[in-house]
Amino acid sequence: MRFPGTPLSRRRTLQLGGGAVVLAADVGGCGTKETSGKVVSTAARLPEPYTVPLPIPAQARPAGRANGVDRYELEQREASVEILPGLKTKIWGYDGTFPGPTIVGRGHRKVLLVMRNSLPVPTSTHLHGGVTPPDSDGYPTDLVVPVGGSAADWKPKTGGGSHGGHMGAGGWVFHEGERTYEYPLGQRASTLWYHDHRMDFSAPQVWRGLAGFFLVHDEEEEALPLPGGDRDIPLMLTDRAFEEDGSFRYPSVDPSLKGEPGVEGDFHAGVLGDVQLVNGAPWPVLDVTNTRYRFRLLNASNARRYTLALERDGKRAGRLVQIGSDVGLLEKPVAHTAVTMAPGERFDVVVDFADFPVGATVDLVNTLGEDGMERVMRFRVTKRAKDDSRVPERLSTPPRVARGQAVTKRSFDFRLTKEEGDHERWTINGRPFSTDETWAKPREGTVELWSLSSDFHHPVHLHMAHFKVVSRSGRKPAATDAGWKDTVDVRPYEVVEVLVRFDGYRGRYMMHCHNLEHEDMAMMANFDVV
Repeated sequence: MRFPGTPLSRRRTLQLGGGAVVLAADVGGCGTKETSGKVVSTAARLPEPYTVPLPIPAQARPAGRANGVDRYELEQREASVEILPGLKTKIWGYDGTFPGPTIVGRGHRKVLLVMRNSLPVPTSTHLHGGVTPPDSDGYPTDLVVPVGGSAADWKPKTGGGSHGGHMGAGGWVFHEGERTYEYPLGQRASTLWYHDHRMDFSAPQVWRGLAGFFLVHDEEEEALPLPGGDRDIPLMLTDRAFEEDGSFRYPSVDPSLKGEPGVEGDFHAGVLGDVQLVNGAPWPVLDVTNTRYRFRLLNASNARRYTLALERDGKRAGRLVQIGSDVGLLEKPVAHTAVTMAPGERFDVVVDFADFPVGATVDLVNTLGEDGMERVMRFRVTKRAKDDSRVPERLSTPPRVARGQAVTKRSFDFRLTKEEGDHERWTINGRPFSTDETWAKPREGTVELWSLSSDFHHPVHLHMAHFKVVSRSGRKPAATDAGWKDTVDVRPYEVVEVLVRFDGYRGRYMMHCHNLEHEDMAMMANFDVV
């Protein structure tokens, strides 16, 4: 997928490791320095903020449990649901819901997920943050074709077509109607999520609703006196736009998602909606007691970044006490007045509403938002209640890692690369993606130091492998970089160093930008764990 290039007069040069990397100073349609895309405007009438109750995603029920294995069955299907009051929206959802049902597993207890595809297009399901065997990782060309269809209907043309002949001839796998994903869950308690990962079409298919929570618990987490039960709440943040009749509005070149991939016009920098959804509801409200609540924050937006903070009467109030990151509890809690989240990142936080009187309203806001998108949701403190929960000074004993353990160093540059004429392509190290090629071959059980640089806001996500952020442009990591992660916000003209641990499985995995429009334009790279 290509788009008009950025003139050389609008670029900057970043010195990196003795060499010079040309970075785009601005990309058409990108918005401001802190945003990462272009807004699609809604035509429908919008509700007043804070009038729709916050829905809580239903918890999936196991279809069976035997021999230390939990078996779940989900169906991807179309459904008509009410998102905007008084209007119906056709979604593509897991079991016909948006978000999909929350799957709950336990560390070191296997989950089998049977996924049936009743949609009109192929899908691939990725467990984001999962330490998963390669054949169940949701590689973008490992597809489940629709029920009643066949692989022959969806095999790509010779040369790969959609990526200018750079796709490669290998790597395509087709399952007819349904398949079973295997998740051993050999990992710590964490807030994961599952979503569509189809080659070229992840962005519009996630936009239509293919995303859900996957929570992992373990004994270490359960021994803590943290808020639980109905005070442990997952919050999926997404932005969307709507047509006048309530249907989703998205600038696909081919709205059927069966032909040419990509977005129209200058949306290549990322698609932003102008309606803020939390758990699929617009600017919702939640009634709370004056007690502590645990909120599992997930940025599941295609391209939107958030800086989240609490406000009362328009003024900053309260703290977000972080207890967990992408893939596990922190060693110690970290109190923030605000947290910045890139697409794909998760923050596990505790909010103490005892800091506010009964009758108070507390707003969760996005300080990066504008034109209504500065609002996220509202909490209403409605009554008093007993609270036996607390946030202990020590939460967990996560694995440690140090620079001295790194067996090698690699550099990966995420940027626009000039091609023939006045065209450019999102690339990693200047190379177009190919299913047949690999960018690195780390050895299983080792640690490597990876240096990630960027010309734009690129949330870099690694499949299977988890990492710790050790520096940002030669300085200490941000306080919000704490803990083990699978996604990191690499900002313009920045170099982020991460120590990556390759524990889990051997085989082919990938890293990519989790701005989903960038991902669909093949800003991806394979790495083979050997």
